[in-house]
Amino acid sequence: MVDRIEKKVIENFGKEWTNFNQDINNKELQNVFEDYFNIFPNKFLNKKSVGADIGCGSGRWAKYILPKVKHMHLIDPSLKSINVAKNNLKDFNNLTFHNKDVSSIDEINEEFDFAYSLGVLHHIKDTEEGIANCFNKLKKGSPFLIYLYYNFENRNFIFKFIWTISNFLRVIISNLPFALKKIITNLLALIIYLPLKYIYKIIKFLSIDIKNFPLSYYHNKTLYMMRTDSLDRFGTIIEKRFSKKEIKSMLEKAGFIDIKFSDTEPYWTAICFKG
Repeated sequence: MVDRIEKKVIENFGKEWTNFNQDINNKELQNVFEDYFNIFPNKFLNKKSVGADIGCGSGRWAKYILPKVKHMHLIDPSLKSINVAKNNLKDFNNLTFHNKDVSSIDEINEEFDFAYSLGVLHHIKDTEEGIANCFNKLKKGSPFLIYLYYNFENRNFIFKFIWTISNFLRVIISNLPFALKKIITNLLALIIYLPLKYIYKIIKFLSIDIKNFPLSYYHNKTLYMMRTDSLDRFGTIIEKRFSKKEIKSMLEKAGFIDIKFSDTEPYWTAICFKG
């Protein structure tokens, strides 16, 4: 069962996807999709497979999966998010929506051929239990793709120091009323994310590697995506971060095997299989 704080997180994401429904340039969204799914075994996406999007939000990833599979179950604890996803995916009929949190997905009368949960389980209080719940709904040998925020173990001191400051801001901003939160995170996107984009373009032009620079992932992203992710990053009360070792340990404890991590951003994305 979700508690009071988790209910606030759910409410916040419902408002986020209502305000940013991801009706953006398809090429940009597809590039981000590929960043996540580049390690996913495509053979599991076929006209016989039934999958699950756990924490579907606006349905922005499911739109690329649905044309390839028999059926998808889109699961989200926010009814507002589900309504956004229903509108975004109105051209598809091979899907079922479930207004449930990860702790109650066992109520769905289906075992999945694959599942993914991207940027979701670090926003709940018991991430380990959430992973275990996902494991329980998969068929033996089925793949599970997961993305959890990383704790910067592969970054230098300056990078970590900058994040510490940003996290202090997140704690303050995330507790503000949504309208004010949106204004502030929009300003952050305008005065931090956007200028850095053009600075990094210049640095890249000079043949300097930017991958270790803060927010370098956004050097080729639109302002819309920056605003979305700024709200996502600074507007959420619960934000947990994990090392690669910690993620691997939680996956193994749940029973997953053959765990492999993507070596490119966003960190950390991992693929594993139900043993």
